[in-house]
Amino acid sequence: MSLNRLLDLAGLPRDELPAAARTRARFSLCDWIACGRAAVDEPLAIALRGFVAAEGGNPVASVFGDGAAPARAAALVNGATSHALDYDDTHFGHVGHPSVGIYPAALAAAEETGATASDVVDAFLVGAEASIRVGLVLGRGHYNRGFHQTATAGAFGATVAAGRIYGLDRDRLRAAIGLCATRASGLKSQFGTMGKPYNAGISASNGVECAALARAGFSSADDGLMGPQGFVATHSDDPDEAGAWGDPPPATFLFEDIKYKLHACCHGTHAMIEGLAAAGRERNLTPERVGEIRLRTNPRWLSVCDIKTPRTGLEVKFSYLWLAGMVLSGIPTASEAAYTDALAGDPSLARLAQRISVEGDAQLSDMQAAGDIALDDGSVVPFAHDLAAPLPDAELEQRLRAKGAGLIGSAADRIWAATEDLDRLGARDLGQMLRNS
Repeated sequence: MSLNRLLDLAGLPRDELPAAARTRARFSLCDWIACGRAAVDEPLAIALRGFVAAEGGNPVASVFGDGAAPARAAALVNGATSHALDYDDTHFGHVGHPSVGIYPAALAAAEETGATASDVVDAFLVGAEASIRVGLVLGRGHYNRGFHQTATAGAFGATVAAGRIYGLDRDRLRAAIGLCATRASGLKSQFGTMGKPYNAGISASNGVECAALARAGFSSADDGLMGPQGFVATHSDDPDEAGAWGDPPPATFLFEDIKYKLHACCHGTHAMIEGLAAAGRERNLTPERVGEIRLRTNPRWLSVCDIKTPRTGLEVKFSYLWLAGMVLSGIPTASEAAYTDALAGDPSLARLAQRISVEGDAQLSDMQAAGDIALDDGSVVPFAHDLAAPLPDAELEQRLRAKGAGLIGSAADRIWAATEDLDRLGARDLGQMLRNS
């Protein structure tokens, strides 16, 4: 059963964690810190820091920007802040953002308990793997119905991560997962608003809370995940437990398929951006030469990132039409600074949007996009891209370092260099990296 498999996963010793998966977990750590530090002046981040400061409590864990807060509150702030720019990693197996929901929980618990940086990365890795497996059990119907897997499946991963840091035994972790089953929540209807990054924050906060309550002796349903009227039974029409665990850890860590954002917008648009950009470079395309663009994408993205008339810079990040126009107009999609409210009202992008159609194509995976560009001379240029194509670790690290430098300057290189030897660092050293100093 899935719950016992999660408990087995949570207890895996470090020497059974695959080296390749642990390398990607370190990449995610550096990427997560850069995304969070870059977002400290976002209105959502400022509001949340003020919110938790007003509540008070024992300041044991660092928050992005400056200061500290109780572990649960720090996880809330750091999860939401690091997802505010929507520039963090994605796992397409269950369409969730692992780092923003799970690293804040692992780090907050680790700072509270004085754990090591290696402990944080290990806890994140097993927590991320747990969230992916739970997400696959829930199935695509869960996501398509309107649930945000970052906050639902992700909360179970955050609970596993925090529970590992807190040293919960098997029975206590079972209780923590049961508590998470009655706590996890998050809806896609929040996309395009502050509610989306808030979902990441509550995922992390729920993980710390449930693990801490279980450590304090709280009881819960024996199997709140898979049992009668449990989370899966109430949140999925067609759960797939067998498929989710077909290749179980430690031999297989699905986390190794993690994908990183190299454009500051919804990951569902990245295949289109890469495909259009390649076609544009090859044919030296400009908006004036384009008669029509016909885009095909996996149908699931139509309810996520197909905002036809964005009203804000944030909504532009979820608009195929505006993003396609940005690519062809030479507006950098990788630059967070480009996504202004003024861009949403750009008349040239609005005119180009009228010549773009978007349709679902179930033959495409959720990491693929394809289409045609009809030019003013009557020729047609096809384009396509598949995000599943792997990048070697060396190339990926180079691109992530460049992304980090674009977000937080030279601090990104210092973070990457410091984390090359995690065994020399404590969790509080990682916490210090969240500060803008």
